[in-house]
Amino acid sequence: MKVCIVSDSHDNRALLATAAHDAKARGAEWILHCGDVIAPTTLRCLPPIGLPVHVIHGNNTGDLVAMHYVMKAYPDIVHYHGMDATLALGGKRIFLVHYPHYARAMALTGDYDLVCCGHDHKVGIEQFDNIKQSKTTLVNPGTVGGIGTEPTYVMGNLATMEFEIIPVSTEQTVIKNSEPVTRHA
Repeated sequence: MKVCIVSDSHDNRALLATAAHDAKARGAEWILHCGDVIAPTTLRCLPPIGLPVHVIHGNNTGDLVAMHYVMKAYPDIVHYHGMDATLALGGKRIFLVHYPHYARAMALTGDYDLVCCGHDHKVGIEQFDNIKQSKTTLVNPGTVGGIGTEPTYVMGNLATMEFEIIPVSTEQTVIKNSEPVTRHA
């Protein structure tokens, strides 16, 4: 099973949709969103793409009541978990949390095959030796919203536990300012 791992979309529907389209073309079956969606309506770009998403809220929570309305409107697409999530996908145990320090701690427990986080907008993939004498992969996909750095996501294959950092194309998503219709003196 392949997954698209994103974080920190910060209301940027266009870049989130671009990443989701690209990930679907690469065979992704799920999106894992590690928080900072902010406006829940940002997730409305996903139903037409058809990739379901597991999402947590991060530190920029936005409107949590509205998040529940979005989840209810798209019950087969949007799966909202609150602060963190424990998932079983593709035969793997997965933990989603927003904060990297929390993610590192959870990776060390050995309770999960994959731990995903965001928050600092620093993309990275690490292997941890955990206390159960096995390995846990920690993925921080950076910021799909391109806040302070280039937008990225991580494509993961849960069967092989291989992960790749993918830049998100901004060619089709950048809105350029046009000349104003009227000028003010």
